Amino acid sequence: MSPDDSTTAAQPASQGRAARRNRTPRRLAAGAAAALLAGVGTGTLAPVASAASTVAVTVDAGTSLGTVPSTGVGLNTAVYDPNMNDPKASSLLKAAGIQELRYPGGSDADGYHWQSRTLAENGWVAPGTDFDSFMANAKSIGAQPIITANYGSGTPQEAADWVKYANVTKGYGVKYWEIGNEVYGNGHYQNGNGWEYDTHADKSPTEYANNLVAYAQAMKAVDPTVKIGAVLTTPGGYPDGTVGAGDSADWNNTVLSIAGKSIDFVIVHWYPGGTGAADLLNTPDRIPGITSALRSLIAKYAGARAASMEIAVTETDGDFSPAKTSQAAALYAPDTYMSWFEHGAVNVDWWDLHNGPGKPSTVNGETDYMDEGVLSSGTCTGGSPCEPALETPFPTYWGIRSLTALAHPGDTMVKSSSANASVAVHAVRTANGGLNVMLINKDPQNAAQVSLSYAGYTPAPGSVTTVSYTKGATDLTTAEQGTAAGQTLPPYSITTLQLKPASTTSAGSPSPAAPSTAPAPAPSAAVPVPSAGSSVGSRAQSEAGGAVGRPAQGSAAPTPSAKPTTTSTAGGLAFTGMGPGVLYSAVGGLIAVSAGSVLVLRGRRRKGAHGK
Repeated sequence: MSPDDSTTAAQPASQGRAARRNRTPRRLAAGAAAALLAGVGTGTLAPVASAASTVAVTVDAGTSLGTVPSTGVGLNTAVYDPNMNDPKASSLLKAAGIQELRYPGGSDADGYHWQSRTLAENGWVAPGTDFDSFMANAKSIGAQPIITANYGSGTPQEAADWVKYANVTKGYGVKYWEIGNEVYGNGHYQNGNGWEYDTHADKSPTEYANNLVAYAQAMKAVDPTVKIGAVLTTPGGYPDGTVGAGDSADWNNTVLSIAGKSIDFVIVHWYPGGTGAADLLNTPDRIPGITSALRSLIAKYAGARAASMEIAVTETDGDFSPAKTSQAAALYAPDTYMSWFEHGAVNVDWWDLHNGPGKPSTVNGETDYMDEGVLSSGTCTGGSPCEPALETPFPTYWGIRSLTALAHPGDTMVKSSSANASVAVHAVRTANGGLNVMLINKDPQNAAQVSLSYAGYTPAPGSVTTVSYTKGATDLTTAEQGTAAGQTLPPYSITTLQLKPASTTSAGSPSPAAPSTAPAPAPSAAVPVPSAGSSVGSRAQSEAGGAVGRPAQGSAAPTPSAKPTTTSTAGGLAFTGMGPGVLYSAVGGLIAVSAGSVLVLRGRRRKGAHGK
């Protein structure tokens, strides 16, 4: 990860060089950005449906897109963050169902020496962010670690010593180890002007691949059970497909041709961006194309190990878009997590826990602090409005936390579809037989009327339990409203239906939900919705999921009502897939700044040339 644009807060003197190194290359040149965005689509949502029309959503509960991974919902942490192990933050992450934490933080990982707890080039490391403190925090949250070994300025022996300390000396059982961050950003493709710290004289993909084999051998000699990950460029994003000076092939083909049989998973970063919030909300449709390209590469080079090779997305957020802390980014979060899971990714890590503000802007009537953290750092940038108090959840936090209402590890993801691109859908068959369906209304202005039909599942009649996150809310809201067949979705909202099976459910037999005899009741005052006369928004995508519970046999169907209550549902993550179209957005480098004990910078790991 690379740093954010700028900071006006004072930094510790020791941080200067590393911070500048990470920040400088962050943004893409206008020409490069335009080239990446070309051919990816207009970024506009489908036309809004009229007030009288409805968006048809179908869920096929008899299918399977795989099970929700136990390492799915992840988050980045960084050694420059003085609030990394704040108990309040940890409590919020536990409630959000965070299952994996990445350490030590984007591009800084390629300069971090874990034994001395120092960063190359005198970079600044916050107190209390050492490896043991990180592990204690991960344990308190119930999250598994994924560690980025220092490739840029480290050695195979240093990485092997880390494995020995973690898994032999301390018994932490750390399984996932990345070798480097965005190593392709080391300057090999930028005439030396890359964003990733790399002291190797040879910065080619061939050198990385040969060293990758050496890292894997040394680390597995200590603990044969560890999984070693290779850094790849995201198909369709910079510098994918580029053949550097002296190379015979691009980065991915070179690395996998040499190291494909020595690794256990591949790593990509996903920063899709766009010119507006609607562009960001459309980007999950590109994920199927990306995963297909990755699977083709893996099959080409991994031999008999191809089937077991995993895909991890160790950085993502709404960077390179105007929405980072506002509602659009919150809607993007669960959609992108689920899309990756449905297409086979075992892990997706949001950037970042705390990041620090950029220059605030207004997105669809909301202040966006341009902060890529999920929790506020409580700081300011120049004369701009200050962020909310430290540890205040941004909408992106609630977007991620909405996944706890949809799925838990081991649940089965099933096929779903939407007739309109402005309503996205994901569905999960729960381990106890229930069906959860997440509906995301991507229209910022209009409510969406949705009609749902099911195959392989017969929902119980009557009102259903919904868990919603709406624009401006400060918590998830649980209510009994609408039916399995019809729902009204507030503008810019996430609504998860937790369906119970009818007592007469016949497994495997397609059976549409009984049509509603009356319009879906409007949500309560806690979840305001435009009147029936307002135009309706819609967005395509599908999936269903819901919590299950059988009603007493012979009991009358309850009268639909809206009784919202805030909830702190802890839960798991789901496995997802996305649509075609390939655009990548990953950037290297990261930075942070601290004044006293307050994070004043946003440590971002991206860089300009690293195309989103």
